Amino acid sequence: MARLMGIDVGTSGCKVLLTDERGHVLMEASAEYPLSSPKPLWSEQNPEDWWQGVETCIRDIGVAPDAIGLTGQMHGAVFLDVHDKVLRPAILWNDQRTVEECAEIETSVGADRVRAITGNPPLTGFQLPKLLWMRNHELSRFGQVRSALLPKDYIRLKLTGEKATDVSDASGTGIFDVGRRAWSEEIAARLELDLSLFPACFESPTIASRTLEVAGLPAGLPVVGGAGDQAAGAVGTGTVEPGVVSVSLGTSGVVFTSLPGFAYDPLGAVHTFCHANGGWHTMGVMLSCAGTIRWLRDTLYAGEGFDRLTAEAASIEPGCEGLTFLPYLTGERTPHNDPLAKATWAGVTARHGRAHMARAVFEGASFGLRDAYDRVRALGAVAAEVRVTGGGARSDFWMQLLADVLETPCLRMEVDEGPAFGAAILAGVGAKVFRGVEEGCAACVRTSDRIEPSGTGYREPLERFRALYNALKNWNGPR
Repeated sequence: MARLMGIDVGTSGCKVLLTDERGHVLMEASAEYPLSSPKPLWSEQNPEDWWQGVETCIRDIGVAPDAIGLTGQMHGAVFLDVHDKVLRPAILWNDQRTVEECAEIETSVGADRVRAITGNPPLTGFQLPKLLWMRNHELSRFGQVRSALLPKDYIRLKLTGEKATDVSDASGTGIFDVGRRAWSEEIAARLELDLSLFPACFESPTIASRTLEVAGLPAGLPVVGGAGDQAAGAVGTGTVEPGVVSVSLGTSGVVFTSLPGFAYDPLGAVHTFCHANGGWHTMGVMLSCAGTIRWLRDTLYAGEGFDRLTAEAASIEPGCEGLTFLPYLTGERTPHNDPLAKATWAGVTARHGRAHMARAVFEGASFGLRDAYDRVRALGAVAAEVRVTGGGARSDFWMQLLADVLETPCLRMEVDEGPAFGAAILAGVGAKVFRGVEEGCAACVRTSDRIEPSGTGYREPLERFRALYNALKNWNGPR
């Protein structure tokens, strides 16, 4: 039976899985590494820390796979010189220094044209604004740049000696023609950039390179194109066919689904990227999802834990007797794309207590997901079921609430190992263990509990939620 390896280069650490061709996890290893914020709004890491972590994990597993799939944090920028030496710390997805460069892209290319080509507005987290920032602020280093790699593809370089990427991860650079599945010559020309800075681009399950004799691995093992962490995570949940939507209840919340063809939101409220299955996907991202629950625990429930918090929230009737919570603790992306949005409780009366506030937070996070859910469906996605992952999926209360708010059955996953699991499935496709991504998912991905909507109506609380943002959006100044 084939052994398949998935490598996930995350933000706080890396994870390496070894699975068989039926999706059973045989071995796993993980390692942490530091994150640096040398200035306000900056977020950086040393790419060598990623490699040391991955190398340690591979050696800990100690078994050579039949094929390797790569995934990891998207959008980050690793700049290399002519000798493939790292020129500066990698600038990460959550770095916010490039506001002016995003405006430069819209001015040079045109706001509507950028969206038509890339499927997205230029965002501070994307790779292209980081390259322009380097040209604007570190010109001497910029002059030495010969390659710009995404985080997982730096690990590919260390494993194989080859520079390559895949279409899903390239879609998050800001210089990729998502409809054509190729680097955008038009954007490069408008910004006076050389497309030779960017690596060859492959479909996710295509063999893009082969290993050197490194990290205890033999030479010649196939390494597929892989995928960005969101697309790989979707492969790991089987979200590769119409009718299936995945929701991640992590610190942030992600609503993700395949699209029948290329379509983008002209308002930029949701993202459209190439998917790992040869098609396209759209996703809506809310910045504080389970993060709002953690914040609530640390403030109103300090020392009491999630069980107490959830029990009190469950004791309150839906709608919280008119209490509404906006979950915008760190601004919001979908659907508002508003970094100045703020969290708030509204409608507080003497009848409301801590338990009401707890339920309102759960409802607010769920309403934020409903906003994203409606936006992805507006692009033509259909949703027969929602597959839920992340720490929040362990809560029976939240799963039922989510099924009711989305008005769609919600399912837990039998194996919830994140993007590394999807990367291993992609490796199996590349190694011809599976004839395609869909067949790989059918063989490896299994759901467990299915929670049906109870019929509880949330139309009125949802309308209050949406009206509240519009009423307060100028509280911190005009947009």
